[in-house]
Order: sequence, then structure tokens, then C-alpha cells
Amino acid sequence: MNQAKAMQIDPIKIRKDFPILNQKVNNYPLVYFDNAATTQKPQIVINAINDYYSTINSNVHRGVHHLSQLATDAFEEGRTKVADHINAAHSHEVIFTKGVSESMNLLAFCIGQKHIQEGDEILISDLEHHSNIVPWQMLCERNGAILKHIPFNDKGELDLKAFKELLSSKTKVLSINHISNALGTVNPIKSMIAKAHEYGALCIIDGAQSGAHMKVDVQDLDADFYALSGHKMFGPTGFGMLYGKEALWNNLPPYQGGGEMIASVSFEKTTYAGLPHKFEAGTPNIAGGVAIGKAIDYINSIGLEAIGDYENELLEYGHKRLSEIEGIRFIGEATEKASVISFLVGDIHPYDIGVILDKLGVAVRTGHHCTQPIMDILNIPGTIRASFSFYNTFDEIDRMIEAIKKAQQMLS
Repeated sequence: MNQAKAMQIDPIKIRKDFPILNQKVNNYPLVYFDNAATTQKPQIVINAINDYYSTINSNVHRGVHHLSQLATDAFEEGRTKVADHINAAHSHEVIFTKGVSESMNLLAFCIGQKHIQEGDEILISDLEHHSNIVPWQMLCERNGAILKHIPFNDKGELDLKAFKELLSSKTKVLSINHISNALGTVNPIKSMIAKAHEYGALCIIDGAQSGAHMKVDVQDLDADFYALSGHKMFGPTGFGMLYGKEALWNNLPPYQGGGEMIASVSFEKTTYAGLPHKFEAGTPNIAGGVAIGKAIDYINSIGLEAIGDYENELLEYGHKRLSEIEGIRFIGEATEKASVISFLVGDIHPYDIGVILDKLGVAVRTGHHCTQPIMDILNIPGTIRASFSFYNTFDEIDRMIEAIKKAQQMLS
């Protein structure tokens, strides 16, 4: 393959920054193609967590002593970097959570408390992760609202005609993913947000799969809320980021009560703190806030444009090589795709392929990928999913192809 275009990025050099990649699995060099589930962590992020606990460990925002001030500065610097990364108007529009799942539960609870009545409609899509389905189902059960969903076509693209027909004055929330974790489809969220806003709907974007792969500009998108996952952006697990427009945050009730989110407490009445603290009850994941800033620094040192170009090269090459396998069936072939390939091989169960690939040192994801409705619609048990990042190589794709061929021979 002509790799000239792709070599804007030097994956061999980059891989030295990720200690976990320099190991063997079952005596084979590790090939890690499960990046849609979680990305690996560069040494700069690992060091940031260690340095925090080794040098400035203290609670934030509440202490006048030296360590508390240092911890607060480092923690809030992480928030500022997140805000800059997505072009939020203000850093206090970014709320720290445990992850996208908690972010969606927070929004479903708070919006439900304030805005959703019996008979109102919540609109999601058939491409959603369970974390963007179940919280809305729970809200509908509590409030008597109605959950509706946008279908997708044979290529794994949302049916935009059906989307427009589903919108009405009853639509109070549109909540969809930016990129499908199961199929890699990049949804046209900007135009969908604009259309939903014509009906007065709040627009929420699950950006779990986008933050590490493409430029996100929440102001240009005009998203009302946008959720990000730290561990899918080379940061720590158990850490999420939820952007919301300041005016909308100020108009919502808090999600949880406790320390940090209060201005004053008496037995007669409690008043709430301003943003972002109103939605961050209790001691936060301080090390996570510090580390996510370093993860964003690392992404920016490489450049999102270069990352996108290189991962697209990997996607094209992976699709080409997989096409050589007899009986291959691609699940999701949208025109706009991120670096995710879902596929089946003949009638072989994806789990069986995955187990043999693991024996050969190749890590892929098999199953329904927390998107059971997609699999039910397609009438399949699940897929094999290979998801790429900028530390992956073309040679690793070749190794995966050879491993699949061996598995096919063993299981046919």
C-alpha cells in the first residue's frame, strides 16, 4: 500500500508513548483493535495520575492551604482544556461526571423534573448505545412521556425523511449519538439539531465516540448538551465531561445533593451553588480532571486533522483487506464513517472468531456492543468489531486478516 499520505503520523514513534502496547498476548505481539470500547493511555496521562497522588493530593475548592490550592488549580485547568477542546463559550458550562452513562442519566433526570409532562415525546434513534436509551425509557415510565426512535437504512444511516416526520410540537428532546459505536456511522447532527430546534426541542448529543477522532465545536453545532467520555479520549476510566449551554444549566434542578453543590444549608432551606458546582455533588474524581487535561494536550500535540486523516487510511485499508475474506459481510457501510468496521464471517458466530483471534494476540470486540436494538433489527446475534486509533498500523491489520483466515479454517 502507498502509505505516503498516512505517514503524516508516525505510529511507530507514537506507540512508544503507550506502555501497554509493548507486550505479548499468548506469545504474540498485542494487536489492540478495541478502541471504541476504551483507548489506551499515553505515559503523560499515567504520569499525571501518579504525580497528582504523589505531590498535590488534596480536596478541591474548599481548602485555603497550599495543597488544596494546587489541586484546585490543576483540576480546573483540566476543565478549561475540555472547554477549549469543544469550543464551549465558558469553562463553567462543562460539568464533570463519571462518564457518558451518568451524563445521560443526569440529563434525563433533570430535564424530566423540569420540562417533561405526560404525553410529551422524546426522540432518539435506532443507532443508540443503551446509555442513550435506558435513561429515557426510565423517564418515560416516571412521567408518562412517549419514546420514539428514528430508523436507519440498509447502509446504517439514519432515515432523515422519517426523522423529519417524527418531529412535532410534542417533541421535547432529541438525543442522538454523533458516531455510532457499533457501526461507525457519523450522523449529520448539525442539520438535525437545526431542524429539531425549529420545534423547540432540546438537543443532546452523545459524543462518546467523537472526542478523540474529530474536531467538535459545540457552538457551531448549536448543541444544547454534548457528552464526552474520558476513557475513550486516552484519559482515565470513570471520568466524563458534559457540556451544556449556561442558560439551560441555570434553569435545571440539581441532580444530586450533598457537599460542593450548595451555597448555603439550613433545616428550613438550601440554596444551590453556581455552575459548575451545582451539578457536582461530593468530592470529584480530581486525578481524573487533572489527567484529562493531559490527554487533551496529547491529542492536540498530534493534531485532530492528522489523526482523522490517518485513521481514515486505516479504515480504508482494513475494509479493503477484509473484503478479500470469503463470506465476509459488513454491517454498516455509511458514506460518512469513523474508524470502526463491524462484520460477520459466513455463518460463524462472532464470539467464536473473537476467541481464536485472542489466542493469536488480536483484540477485537464481539457481541452486541451495548446496542441490542441494532442487532435485533438486523436479526443477527452481534458482530465482530475492529476499531482503530492513531497508534495502530497497517501491519496490525494484516495480522488480523491472517488471524481471521486461520479462525475461518478452524471453524468451517
